[in-house]
Amino acid sequence: MAEEFSLDLEELRHLQSIAKRPRVISLISSQICNLEKLSKETVSAPSLQTPTPIPISTSTAKVPINSAIVYTPLPGFSWDQDNDKLKIYISLEGIDQEKVEAVYKETSVDIKFHDVKGKNYRFAIHKLNEEIVPEKSKFLVRPTRAVITLFKASKGNWLDLQMKEDKLKPSLDKERNPMAGIMDLMKNMYDDGDDEMKKTIAKAWTDARSGKTADPLKGFP
Repeated sequence: MAEEFSLDLEELRHLQSIAKRPRVISLISSQICNLEKLSKETVSAPSLQTPTPIPISTSTAKVPINSAIVYTPLPGFSWDQDNDKLKIYISLEGIDQEKVEAVYKETSVDIKFHDVKGKNYRFAIHKLNEEIVPEKSKFLVRPTRAVITLFKASKGNWLDLQMKEDKLKPSLDKERNPMAGIMDLMKNMYDDGDDEMKKTIAKAWTDARSGKTADPLKGFP
């Protein structure tokens, strides 16, 4: 219907342009006005009666980044350093810079690689050996690897990337409690000694437990 009105209006306007008599021009103009009014009513009527459908798309739905994602162990990484910064090299092809989530903190780094040839990878150190400057840290993608640059909060050489707290704990405990070291020594001597040595250690241990002597090694030859 709207197309027919359009064609009629086009023809009437053409006739109006070539008409010469005022009466004819007036009649054509009046008809043009009527058709324009009908055309507008025809176009607007469906929009008032028929609700506009809301498109629903399922193909473009995005999965939230924090969904339960399974991460595959990285194939390998290496690192080096100078006085000011560290560089960590992640051996991985097909990384999309737009699909990398990087979180830097003073004592930790967490890098998530999403949709790398259909897999997800993660590199995380939750306790760095020393502090870094998070706002300076950066991430760069190369054809066959990724490079993570961490700037040191204090200049110097790092012995390792990760803090090794468990190695320090036993020695600190022995410093706070010297008797713990003595007991360890007695245990080793008992395990490795002959029958006479075991009797002597057992007696020293009994005397120390009963309060006869404060030194469990007293009386050793």
